[in-house]
Amino acid sequence: MFHELKQIIEQGVINQQKGLKNVLATVVDLDGSSYRKPGVRMLISEDLNSVGAVSGGCVEKEIIQRAKTVFKNNTSKIITYDGRYRLGCEGILYILLEPFFISDDFKTAFSKVDTNRETVKIESFFLKDDEAHGNFGSIITLENKKQFTFSNFFDDNVKNNLEKFTQILQPCFQLIIIGGEHDAVKLCKIASNLGWKIHVITSAKDSKQISDFPGANSVVGEIPETIQFSEIEKNTAIVIMNHSYVQDLKYLVQLSKHQPKYIGILGAPKRREKLFNELFDFAPETSEEFLDCIYTPAGLHIGAKTPEEIAVSIIAEILSVIRNKEPFSLRKVTGKIHN
Repeated sequence: MFHELKQIIEQGVINQQKGLKNVLATVVDLDGSSYRKPGVRMLISEDLNSVGAVSGGCVEKEIIQRAKTVFKNNTSKIITYDGRYRLGCEGILYILLEPFFISDDFKTAFSKVDTNRETVKIESFFLKDDEAHGNFGSIITLENKKQFTFSNFFDDNVKNNLEKFTQILQPCFQLIIIGGEHDAVKLCKIASNLGWKIHVITSAKDSKQISDFPGANSVVGEIPETIQFSEIEKNTAIVIMNHSYVQDLKYLVQLSKHQPKYIGILGAPKRREKLFNELFDFAPETSEEFLDCIYTPAGLHIGAKTPEEIAVSIIAEILSVIRNKEPFSLRKVTGKIHN
């Protein structure tokens, strides 16, 4: 996930400022099944602290211990972890351990990628073996085709006879919350744990501060008549929670000019038909596709009562929509959870 890589880079910079080396651990292959899949990462600092995770918590301690030789000799290596005997998962993880250094150019370029919500590609080169040392490493390619290696010790011109793991990281998912009451704060706080970029729009008459919304990236006071939405067609969900039918309708009219993946609106089921009818009165060009992206009342029917529980039900519904999954209990699954 993009936000996990972002966290690793941020911590890597902090470690370097303290004079500590970094080692990056990446799951690059998997035989069988595992809690998490290839592409997950964790960062180990020279004082053996870490951020990120590649499993449910059991693998990380061993990775930290086996990373010590990489700190010592600056040589990348591949290690394996057989989860069949220790995790209860039927799989063997292949984990690349490589020196990790963030140059000023890389830090600046990645910051622009994050701000512009661009896609990145990471290619990791390795030998599929246990405790194999060699010229292994990763290359990150940005949308402008600029490339960086994660390690100064990796010669990316010598990659013959090596396996390659390729990962495309989409930009952080974006959540726009329209509303400034208590339930909007709870939604913002819980959604931030997913690494989403969260923008909050409150009433211009009762504008709030970013300190009022833990986890938010921005908070602005606006009115629906003048607000301008941009770049919300992809990787974006919008939740309208004004507790005002008139305000909800006004924002919906503005949003009808776009085609986001998800629009959730709080409110009773009986107001849905009225909302749609009046939407056509004010925005007669509204398409059926736009109506299909509106979910009101927002959230999955899980018996949610408190603002926190309602936030969980809304987030779960957003995930089911963007992942194109029909929600049901996993106890009904008899095969693999993920294809």
